[in-house]
Amino acid sequence: MTDVLQKLLETRPWLLADGATGTNLFDMGLQTGDAPELWNVDYPDRVACHYKNFIDAGSDIILTNSFGGSAYRLKLHHAQDRVTELNSAAVRIARAQADQADRTVVVAGSMGPTGEILEPVGALTQGEAKSAFAEQARALKEGGADVLWIETMSSKEEVIAAVAGAGAVDLPVVVTLSIDTNGRTMMGLTPAEAVALQKELSPTPLACGANCGIGAAELVAAIVNMSKAAEQCGSSPIIVAKANCGIPEYVEGKIVYNGTPELMADYACLAYDAGATIIGGCCGTTPEHIYRMREALERHQRGSTPPVNVITERLGEVSTGARAQLRGEMSVQAGASGAIASRRPSRRRRRG
Repeated sequence: MTDVLQKLLETRPWLLADGATGTNLFDMGLQTGDAPELWNVDYPDRVACHYKNFIDAGSDIILTNSFGGSAYRLKLHHAQDRVTELNSAAVRIARAQADQADRTVVVAGSMGPTGEILEPVGALTQGEAKSAFAEQARALKEGGADVLWIETMSSKEEVIAAVAGAGAVDLPVVVTLSIDTNGRTMMGLTPAEAVALQKELSPTPLACGANCGIGAAELVAAIVNMSKAAEQCGSSPIIVAKANCGIPEYVEGKIVYNGTPELMADYACLAYDAGATIIGGCCGTTPEHIYRMREALERHQRGSTPPVNVITERLGEVSTGARAQLRGEMSVQAGASGAIASRRPSRRRRRG
């Protein structure tokens, strides 16, 4: 098992991950509806440039262009038989850029949701999902990944299947969920439940946390709630924060994110104060944002856990469900929202 990430974590108070994949590839010419994973073969120079931009900006961890690299996601582009080719290519390109850096840069093999609903709500079985994730995991290891990075998850069932599939290869595993429905994932998990879930997973993840979601304020609230839950249950997981760059807005026919470099720098410090050790950005986050986040973190000394009024004053509003969790309450309304969310169909989300 490669232990490069563990070694870095033992020597550094925080690590800086990268930003968005999709947002930045769109700026290079990717079109809506295209599969970014095909670029690993069709436009490898552009993908290499994407990785290099984040390394140059200061990222210690870069996620591979393989978020939608499972057979179920690639099937949407008639590429389900190219899992090994596309995932291995994603890592090889990243590996080459990381190995040229003048410092250690971790290559994390990104694994996103299948886009399917697992049993008992949906038709996809645990075995089928596990097999799909295992196929992708083997391809990512073949390409030279240091760690498998399972991200943007919503359901307990899919997290269990993804981690079990990742266990087919001997690599560390990181898991992040998307908190985007009144302080819960779309399928009803709270940050506290996400932390508790780690004890049920095999292999045990090296780190867990939250990514994507609604915006920086909501994600920092989720990290506070994860840290609080970990403390209450006597665990001390390495926590990951990877927030969207502000809130998405529709401007002149396209989605843009309103988070400035200054806001994301502020978010990075608050996420660190909240308990995160690995900090990065998700949708909308560019190398410029990451550069400013690194500058801010290098000047910052970890402070006390930010209260909700500080989070909202500096980053924006927080949902009522997240507020209730911050106060140690779970309102009837929040509980009902989670129950409803657990029955909602999965969105075919694309990271970044």
